[in-house]
Amino acid sequence: MNLPAHPPAFIDTVGGHVRSVSGSAPDTSSRKKFWTGLSLAAIEQFADKWDATREAYAATRQQAYFSAEFLMGRALLNNLTNLGLVDDAIKAAEENGQDFLNVLEAEHDAALGNGGLGRLAACFLDSAAAQDYPVTGYGLLYRYGLFRQEIVDGFQKEHPDAWKESFYPFVVRRGTQQRIVKFDDMHVRAIPFDMPITGYGTDNVGTLRLWDASPMTEFDYDAFNSQRFSDAILEREAVHDLTRVLYPNDTTYDGKVLRVRQQYFFVSASLQEMVDNYIAHHGEDLRGFADYNSVQLNDTHPVLGIPELMRLLLDEHGMSWEDAWDVTTKTFAYTNHTVLQEALETWDVSIFQKLFGRIWEIVVEIDRRYREDMAGRGLEPDTIHHYSPIHDGKVHMAWIACYSSYSVNGVAAIHTEIIKRDTLGFWHDLYPERFNNKTNGVTPRRWLRMSNPRLSELLDRLVGSDEWVTDMDKLKELRHFADDDAVMEELREIKAANKRDFADWVRVHEHVDIDPESVYDTQIKRLHEYKRQLLNALYILDLHFRIKDGERGIPKRTFIFGAKAAPGYDRAKAIIKLINAIGDVVNNDPETSQYLRVVFVENYNVSPAEHIIPATDVSEQISTAGKEASGTSNMKFMMNGALTLGTMDGANVEIVDSVGEENAYIFGAREEELPELKKNYNPSELYESNPAIKRALDALIDGTLDDNHTGMFSDLRDSLLVDGGWNTPDPYYVLGDFESYKETRDRMAAEYYEDPLHWARMCWINICESGRFSSDRTIRDYANEVWKIEPTPINKA
Repeated sequence: MNLPAHPPAFIDTVGGHVRSVSGSAPDTSSRKKFWTGLSLAAIEQFADKWDATREAYAATRQQAYFSAEFLMGRALLNNLTNLGLVDDAIKAAEENGQDFLNVLEAEHDAALGNGGLGRLAACFLDSAAAQDYPVTGYGLLYRYGLFRQEIVDGFQKEHPDAWKESFYPFVVRRGTQQRIVKFDDMHVRAIPFDMPITGYGTDNVGTLRLWDASPMTEFDYDAFNSQRFSDAILEREAVHDLTRVLYPNDTTYDGKVLRVRQQYFFVSASLQEMVDNYIAHHGEDLRGFADYNSVQLNDTHPVLGIPELMRLLLDEHGMSWEDAWDVTTKTFAYTNHTVLQEALETWDVSIFQKLFGRIWEIVVEIDRRYREDMAGRGLEPDTIHHYSPIHDGKVHMAWIACYSSYSVNGVAAIHTEIIKRDTLGFWHDLYPERFNNKTNGVTPRRWLRMSNPRLSELLDRLVGSDEWVTDMDKLKELRHFADDDAVMEELREIKAANKRDFADWVRVHEHVDIDPESVYDTQIKRLHEYKRQLLNALYILDLHFRIKDGERGIPKRTFIFGAKAAPGYDRAKAIIKLINAIGDVVNNDPETSQYLRVVFVENYNVSPAEHIIPATDVSEQISTAGKEASGTSNMKFMMNGALTLGTMDGANVEIVDSVGEENAYIFGAREEELPELKKNYNPSELYESNPAIKRALDALIDGTLDDNHTGMFSDLRDSLLVDGGWNTPDPYYVLGDFESYKETRDRMAAEYYEDPLHWARMCWINICESGRFSSDRTIRDYANEVWKIEPTPINKA
């Protein structure tokens, strides 16, 4: 292995890189050109190490992480932080007549993900690199990502997120390593682009490989020359559709077809590469493939990798079915991220028949052998049919994953127990040894070291070093400082400074003035009914009415929201409109606005989160108990000293286990209670008997709130009182938990002001116990218990 050369001093190279990209002196170059030059200078520092890391990983047992999304956030500051070059970058900017913080703002978030699934994948790659684990991420290079959200008159409007229209140095084209992906109706070039994943305190540099779709022939000159202009570009555009957007709207059949094309495209290209790499290093006998390769399926989106690996082994390399199946079932591990049946992907069989006849044949054979296997175990025919890979005209991706994987894991303790008991209970009964829990985690490099430098500096001083950045368990040793009033006052000053910074950010980006002395109460996450942003909104509406009734002594609060709704999810869009309509009423009312402010952060993604999370006092984690698999925002908030206001759901359960219920605010029905509670649950009776609920819901239709005559708010009200879309009103128990939520949230706000030092002590305990939720711990668990990989540092010959 070629060990990396020593690069030239970083600070001395910045000016030259800026000149080469801008064609001007650094002090006169634009902010974006200076950012580009600074980024290239950073890449120069680790380019040889990146090459050496790829070489080292290729020869050892390695892990592939297949995910439809990687929500990476901005790259430059994260890489400078990991490389220890932040101070040098600041100095280089100053010496070249530029302001470093201003330069950082030139970077656009890479639009490669959407919610917690994608951010988890990004944190995992960071932790793998920091710990020298041979892990490579595989996904798609989306041109426009999910979408850029604009709020117009309170409504979500979707626009293309053109994040890579100009040169983006942190994505490197590897054109010589392209693969061909074959559909029945077209063949497509898969062009790999690599994003470097630097590790903190190590020379290793991991890789996120992203595939871009390119036509076999870029342009049909003959068709164009014959005046058939549309024909000349027809196939090219169909190919580019594969990597145009994340999660195309699949409410139509054509949208579903495109989703399946995307999924097959990236798993086929990735597996072709992995097979070729195995042959190059270990020979033609692919029966040993699983000895050197494991693939983690991040949810059901990449499950097509299972029949595709079978196809490669059977058709391209002549293996028998038995040998190929043995390799495949030892290669794949599956992470389940949901208990919601509608999120366990199923596709019409006609889509498979249309796109790839051979994959369809393999899935049919998997189905046949599954049925034969289950019949041999003496199972009932109806049960066998229900859990078969193909039935009722659908291909069931989660069932294929469970049947074909050597490991199936949930992502929080309560979630894993639910999938073992209910969601995937059939499979757990068959294969209990496959099931395990891997509670999610978040990287402390981005979510504390980089995002909250004030708190990071305090922790450095108290620990005596920066070792906690890669060993978060060291923070436990600081818990006794909760009794040190001077440290607690310093913690309060840090939070106050972060809140002032965020108030300035909101004024610039959202044109809203907020009070840094108020409680910052935040709910930032994907918009879905089970996450219950609607419950939050109804509480704010009730609080508004209480103030109008003359209630005084209301603690000052700023309610912060950030969320995107899927383009085809009308009810989620209605909730966004409702939040903004409530904000219009509250923020513009002379009485209410003295106490309350509502802020909806437009186009929420990683970069706004880096401003919001360090400033937040209260973290809203209020999903219906048993519905949230884990959550990761709860961990980021905890790490930054925000207290959890939530249900006993997802990772909230483990947060409370770590800090004690006295250091969190827990409300609502428990998961084990809900089945009995729902048997006699009548939200209409609750509406009639509870004046606060009645008034809040009536405000949706009596003219208090304006939905621009769309009927959206009436539908939201009906979903709680008449029919939630599942032949039952209020399926997520919004009204059932309302009073408990109201009492707990009122108490929380009062206690924030009653004893500021006690509040700081609770925050400190949360910070000190957050090491349990570092993605470093999660990755070690995966590496040791599922993937069976070892650290492979490149600085050892």
